[in-house]
Amino acid sequence: MSAALRAADATMDQAGDPPGCWTGLAVLATALLFGMTTWFSATAVVPQLEAVWAITPAQAAWLTIAVQLGFVAGALGSAILNVADRVPPRRLMLYGATGAAATNALLLVAQDVSVAIALRGLTGMFLAAVYPPAMKAMSTWFRVRRGTALGVMVGALTLGSATPHLVNGLGGLQWQLVIVVTSLVTLAGGLLAEFAGRDGPFPFPRGRFDPRMAWRVFSDRGVRLASLGYFGHMWELYAMWAWFSVFLGDTLSLQGISAAGRWAAIGTFAVIGIGAVGCWLGGVLGDRLGRARATILAMGISGTCAVSIGFLQTAPIPVVVAVGLVWGFWVVADSAQFSTAVTELGRQDYVGTALTLQLAIGFILTIPTIWIIPLIAESTGWRFAFAVLALGPLAGIISMRQLRCRHAG
Repeated sequence: MSAALRAADATMDQAGDPPGCWTGLAVLATALLFGMTTWFSATAVVPQLEAVWAITPAQAAWLTIAVQLGFVAGALGSAILNVADRVPPRRLMLYGATGAAATNALLLVAQDVSVAIALRGLTGMFLAAVYPPAMKAMSTWFRVRRGTALGVMVGALTLGSATPHLVNGLGGLQWQLVIVVTSLVTLAGGLLAEFAGRDGPFPFPRGRFDPRMAWRVFSDRGVRLASLGYFGHMWELYAMWAWFSVFLGDTLSLQGISAAGRWAAIGTFAVIGIGAVGCWLGGVLGDRLGRARATILAMGISGTCAVSIGFLQTAPIPVVVAVGLVWGFWVVADSAQFSTAVTELGRQDYVGTALTLQLAIGFILTIPTIWIIPLIAESTGWRFAFAVLALGPLAGIISMRQLRCRHAG
């Protein structure tokens, strides 16, 4: 263990957290970042794949949507079978990462785009055995500052989401190399979780097989309200991540900036990547102010940015980027706090099932907004396209206000 990690652990020990918790967080966050790398592998090389398979823009979009749908299918199956509460979480991460790495690597021998889309769906399905168990595993290390810890975990995922834009901005790599490297990195994440990670001193009781629990976990009103808040958050998040680069590219072109596509990619990396810091701050605020107050603050700011940024296309570029950075910071700052609330409020023997189902429904809600934003932009321009995303934070704020009243959080 490095001197910095030992010092951090000593500091947290004094604050009432268990010895080794900071190291446990570092290992699991790294394992999650590595393990989820294959989610974004095809996104980074879409231009090269378009040339190889002569695919249409719609087929290119399906290379991303298929991962979302596969994740939802895998998460729903896991929830119904209570897999996340019956299999040790770090072991489940290894299984999921191994499957995702294998299906991603099979892109190297895919003969056409239809096979590639099917493989992307399978990759998403296996990744459903990486993300929710990672959140559960980290929760065994923290009680006092669980929101901060899970915020760091989601921050790692956010940084991974931003990376393809940096790859595109700096110049593409050979697509085969990207596929090989991301497969190996994902496998390394699963191995890291299983063999370098450890379970914390606050384990969850092991659940028994009960398919009815896939829906009964929402019978608790606190879990239900926290999940409704999460659904509003997801309505906004992935559509913003998916289309901000197009909006910024159009804005730069409108104002006559040369190499607009390249600068839009780099700018989008910054806008999405800054969310990693937002996740950390959101966790700190969640632990200090309560989950409800922290999420209401984040959704209020992000929703305001969603409504206003489309009207700034003719504003100075620094202003557009500044609002984008504020949006990127707060749009994901609350993400981990909804999951943290579920680990605190839900039945402890079915926390994994509750987290998995929450994520599954949340990712379903990303699909209509990813689909509708370009249609609105084409019809009315960007002035109103992003504004529809603010409906999610609005609904989320209503739910979390009710949770705050119920739990004084």
